[in-house]
Amino acid sequence: MKRLNLELPLGELSFKQGEKNTRPPFSVSWIKNNILANGALLHLNDEARGLLIGMINTGYRPSEGATLTRQTIFLDTAIPHISIEPNGRQLKTPHSRRKIPLTGVSLEVFREFPDGFPRYKKQSAPSATINKFLKDNGLLESPQHSMYSLRHSFEDRMLSAGIDERIRRDIFGHTLNRERYGHGASLDHVALLFSCSVCR
Repeated sequence: MKRLNLELPLGELSFKQGEKNTRPPFSVSWIKNNILANGALLHLNDEARGLLIGMINTGYRPSEGATLTRQTIFLDTAIPHISIEPNGRQLKTPHSRRKIPLTGVSLEVFREFPDGFPRYKKQSAPSATINKFLKDNGLLESPQHSMYSLRHSFEDRMLSAGIDERIRRDIFGHTLNRERYGHGASLDHVALLFSCSVCR
C-alpha cells in the first residue's frame, strides 16, 4: 500500500471464521399457543406487550418499533401500515426506510396503540425488558430464542408463502445483492401477499 516494495509472506496464512450465531425462529404453533395464549403477556407492561405483538406480523427491529409515532402509523388508509423512518434515530442501513402493511394481531395492537410506544422511544432498545419477561415466564421456545426470533419467524413464513426475495428484503430493510431497479412492489400487492403468511 505504501509502495515500499515489501513482500509479506501472507499467502499461507488463513483466518478461521467461526460459524455465525443466529437466533432460531419461533414456530407458528409456539407463537399462537404460548406467546399469544390468553393471559400469557398479562404481567408485561402494556407498551412492551404492544411492541412485542406488533413485531409478529411486521418483522421490524425492536428499535424501529420503539420509534413509531402517530405520524408513522397509518390506520385510516385503504392499506393500514407503518412507515419506518429515522424519526430521531439513525436507521441501521440506507434501505431500512420502508413501509410495512399491518395485518392480523399486529394490526389489532396498533389500533390499541395509535401513538406508538412513547415509553421506549428514547431507550436504545426495549429488548432487555421483553427478553427477561419471556425467559422468566417460560415463553422462549429454547434457550437460544429471544424477542428477535420473531423477526426470523416472519421471514420463514414469508418464504413458505412464496414471497419473492426482493420483496422480503425490502420488507426487512435488507440490502439487495444487485442494483435495485424500480420502486419495488406496491403496498397493496405486499398486503395481499401477507395474507398468506400472517399470524392471526
